[in-house]
Amino acid sequence: MGNSNITQSEDNRIFQIIDANLDRAREGLRVLEDWARFGLGKKDLVIRIKNFRQILGKNHLEIYKKSRNHINDQCKGLSHDEQKDRKKPHKIISSNSARVQEALRVIEEFSRDHNIKLSKIASDIRYEIYTLEIELLNFNNRKEAKLIISENNLYSITHQRKNLLEIIEEILLGGVKIIQHRFKEGSDKENLEEAIKIQRLCKKYNSLFIVNDRIDIALASNADGVHIGQDDIDLKMARKLLGSSKIIGVSANNSTQITTAIQNGCDYIGIGPVFQTPTKKNKKPLGIEKIKKLTKDINIPWFAIGGINKANIPYLKNNGINKVALVSGLLNSEYPKEEAIIILKELSNENRS
Repeated sequence: MGNSNITQSEDNRIFQIIDANLDRAREGLRVLEDWARFGLGKKDLVIRIKNFRQILGKNHLEIYKKSRNHINDQCKGLSHDEQKDRKKPHKIISSNSARVQEALRVIEEFSRDHNIKLSKIASDIRYEIYTLEIELLNFNNRKEAKLIISENNLYSITHQRKNLLEIIEEILLGGVKIIQHRFKEGSDKENLEEAIKIQRLCKKYNSLFIVNDRIDIALASNADGVHIGQDDIDLKMARKLLGSSKIIGVSANNSTQITTAIQNGCDYIGIGPVFQTPTKKNKKPLGIEKIKKLTKDINIPWFAIGGINKANIPYLKNNGINKVALVSGLLNSEYPKEEAIIILKELSNENRS
């Protein structure tokens, strides 16, 4: 504590402000820490946040605590309607990050004249929280996307064609929550414009938009992730380019490819082709028994792909295959919405007696 020329009365008011904001900052940090721990399972983030709390706790001096209630607080219990809207984790992360940042700014300003050490600590941690908030939000976005992948059994793959946006909207209206789009022709400018439109459409229906192969377009359109094949960019490099907020799916058709994809941190796998398919004419179908053997020990979501349609889904279900990816089965349907509804019901066993 340095010397100050302010009066005892002013001291008490300033100390009360610092005391209240140290409590506020530590409470906000605790909210972030618990979500990092229980919501995201990110040990490294938990350690960082806990360290911030401990530093502030160590510098929460007795003189600050003794100032409590020295001045009657007429604003105790005030709240704002915006607080009632904090129902989603990302809103809780942002609001508590802001709470910590604001509290630290107050501490920095009011402790500068008498406790320069605390003022600097508050400043340093405040700048750290700006970065921490982004990291938490990125990991949270990916966590939510992975949950959609885990909870949904139908994955729709689209490609460029006439009336594409109308068809995709019909598929989304039918209940599909995962759309992967493949770019096969057109300029990069045209492809990006199309991707942005699809991304907005998927967001409207709270669905995932996955870009096939093109990491640049995925980033530029703010897609939820990318899907890469064995001949595309390496998974580790894809993660480095995409950061922690996007999901990455990988195509695989043998045990080595599956093991490598899982070890390198992919979020889901597409395995196939199951049946003969015109989109993969040069690839021999794996067949049901091979698929079952390849997937018996997989502990992340995986989708069977290749030649799957409404007619053979019951066969797949009878063999324990519950998650499927469709290309032409939905995209070329005369009634994609109705087709999606029927397939989703079949995959969820609602049509079974």
